[in-house]
Amino acid sequence: MKTFFPSESCKETQLNALNPQSWLQVERGKLSKISSQPSSSSSSSIESLIKVPEPPILPFFKPVDYVEVLAQIHEELESCSPQERSNLYLLQYQVFRGLGEIKLMRRSLRAAWQKASSAHEKLVFGAWLKYEKQGEDLIADLLGTCGKCAQEFGPIDVASQLPLDINVDSHERLFINGNQISRHVSFRIGDEKIVCDRKKISCLSAPFNAMLNGCFTESLCEEIDLSENNISPSGMRAVNEFSISSSLNEVPTNLLLEILVFANKFCCERLKDACDRKLASQVSTREDAVELMEYALEENTPILAASCLQVFLRDLPDCLNDDRVVEIFLQANRQQRSIMVGSASFSLYSLLSEVAMHLDPRSDKAACFLEQLIEYAETDRQRLIALHQLGCVRFWRKEYEEAKHLFEAALNAGHVYSVAALARIGYSKGHKLWAYEKLSSVISTVAPLGWMHQERSLYCEGEKCWEDLEKATELDPTLTYPYMYRAASLMRSQNTQDALAEINRILRFKLALECLELRFCFYLALEIYQSALCDVQAILTLSPDYRMFEGRVAASQLRTLVREHVDNWTAADCWLQLYDRWSSVDDIGSLSVIYQMLESDAAKGVLYFRQSLLLLRYLVLYIFTVLL
Repeated sequence: MKTFFPSESCKETQLNALNPQSWLQVERGKLSKISSQPSSSSSSSIESLIKVPEPPILPFFKPVDYVEVLAQIHEELESCSPQERSNLYLLQYQVFRGLGEIKLMRRSLRAAWQKASSAHEKLVFGAWLKYEKQGEDLIADLLGTCGKCAQEFGPIDVASQLPLDINVDSHERLFINGNQISRHVSFRIGDEKIVCDRKKISCLSAPFNAMLNGCFTESLCEEIDLSENNISPSGMRAVNEFSISSSLNEVPTNLLLEILVFANKFCCERLKDACDRKLASQVSTREDAVELMEYALEENTPILAASCLQVFLRDLPDCLNDDRVVEIFLQANRQQRSIMVGSASFSLYSLLSEVAMHLDPRSDKAACFLEQLIEYAETDRQRLIALHQLGCVRFWRKEYEEAKHLFEAALNAGHVYSVAALARIGYSKGHKLWAYEKLSSVISTVAPLGWMHQERSLYCEGEKCWEDLEKATELDPTLTYPYMYRAASLMRSQNTQDALAEINRILRFKLALECLELRFCFYLALEIYQSALCDVQAILTLSPDYRMFEGRVAASQLRTLVREHVDNWTAADCWLQLYDRWSSVDDIGSLSVIYQMLESDAAKGVLYFRQSLLLLRYLVLYIFTVLL
């Protein structure tokens, strides 16, 4: 997953106390051995080194019975109206997100995009798919050259998706009996006169028709002063040309904006629509979109607004670092949001809040987007998801009272997983027994799940804690925390072989970065540097930018330090090691050797192929374990 969800288990003092240099000091290529330090210092270093953080509270929809919820969604999809399908696929996406099924998540997003009932939904889900595929630019470029896939990876033609919906019939013209009305009329703007065809201009709108052919004084005039109507002579000439040809050819942007305001003032719907489409075709950069979105919302031009929105969304996540863009999304009122995104407000703010949490789950904009998400929730399920997510953001920001109210509302709406967050908040206030009893009540009320026992283990000690963790593993063997806790406890009691065996239990079928990091720490404390190097290189294979020790040290930096204390391998050595590890089905070791070889001039195509086979094998093992 892209998101880092902070844990509350590691206090500030403990975080600051951890310094990898205290274990791994490089002086001219030699390591200062931990074992040479006084025993109390060594024990303290190992204690902080193998610290296991509490499992994070996840901002996901985690129902008690996934099968029942998915079956219900499937049933609703078969009977719902076309307008409801995209939101149901979005809910399906949220269910798969709680399961960590990335491939199924993308399939749901693609279905939401394919079944979109409006241009705005297609725009939002298309941008969401593009965002989810970040880091796969090469594949996206290749697929983009394929006609079948080009639509998914390219921007949509907003103007063609929002057809003209205007009555183009000529307005009824009223003539005054006994008066000969001139065929032409002149509009004076400052010192200039623009001669226009009275009939053509009157056809632009009902107000112009009434002015030129009705009971107004202007109907008898051959010259009308428009100097006070914020239209320039050039703008009026363009309006006259449009009245004749119904097109706005070669009109610059600033003049189009002027004509747009004029058209809106005099209710010239066809002229307004032409300006809307012409301006929409000129939006290509974020700067264009920021400038023109203000006009779009003020003058109620949905095509221009949608084009600006598309530019913003296709620029995610970078555009959310622009305060002007964030302000547009947060300051727009309900009517302006309708202009900008039609009826897809919930989908839009679901995407924006997810991206904002990926950037910084504690940020103000993440909280603000989620507040908007709650406002635009249309169903109880949408609302409980939004409540839980905002509760998580408030929890991470240590705004515990606000978080408590949000989690209680989500729990009352039927989201049982929110009880885990309520227990954490209670524990932070010193109510450990209350937290334990709260979770016990849930376990006795519904069919227990692995996460329930895992959470309850945080509020008990000794045998009760171990019993809950064993039960958690029995119910859900993919949970990493129970293995890590047991392994760390065994390591602290100097039972190193059992500690390594415990962490290896999950690493046999799940390449969890946090488990590899813990085992790396074990090997580091035991001064088994070759194995430590193997694990950190496997980590870098899976996540090149991974940071260890609560995000404070780059894994690449630790690799550099550890590598100083391991013999260098030649290309021949690497191939021999790869053969040995591949033959012995040591997948992590093989990934590590491949990572090291890829830094050299070895045959990269073959290595990438082997790397993909290893990762595929791990995926198959993981799926098999889940199914069991």
